[in-house]
Amino acid sequence: DYRPSAFGVVDNGHTVQVNLAAGNAIEVGGKRFELVQFHFHRPSEERIDGRQFEMSLHLVHKDEQGRLAVVGLVFDKGPPNAVLQKVWNHLPLERNEENAARVPLELVDLLPTDRRYYTYMGSLTTPPCSEGVQWIVMRQPVTLTPEQIDIFARIYPMNARPVQQASGRRIMQSN
Repeated sequence: DYRPSAFGVVDNGHTVQVNLAAGNAIEVGGKRFELVQFHFHRPSEERIDGRQFEMSLHLVHKDEQGRLAVVGLVFDKGPPNAVLQKVWNHLPLERNEENAARVPLELVDLLPTDRRYYTYMGSLTTPPCSEGVQWIVMRQPVTLTPEQIDIFARIYPMNARPVQQASGRRIMQSN
């Protein structure tokens, strides 16, 4: 349930984060999780069939009890991404200063056309790396141009957690 949303962009010292206005959500297992923010990693922190991607984006959602569900997207080089260009157009000049945008983001346009996904219980990928996070990783990559990737890479050439072992986690795949 994503809608056009007001947003602000902040370089928080370890990634570029996009803070979003309330009103966007997903439903997982009958529970509603509100979208709070999304942020980027380079290279991707996820691998699909052993393949690592140029970048990844994590849409962080929280339910009323504070539990987290994260939708992960991976990026390949390809055609431009209009939604992320709006984010890049609002990058702040200084760290820890949020730059509020005057135009909304069409959040649904971030998602790939193929909505199949992998899901598993995992952890946060930044300290404190807490467990108990419901991950939903979209199977189809979305695209960025090499120039769009380079904009992020100039700020954070490498800000990804190494891929973790499955350690007995059950990874489910949607149809």
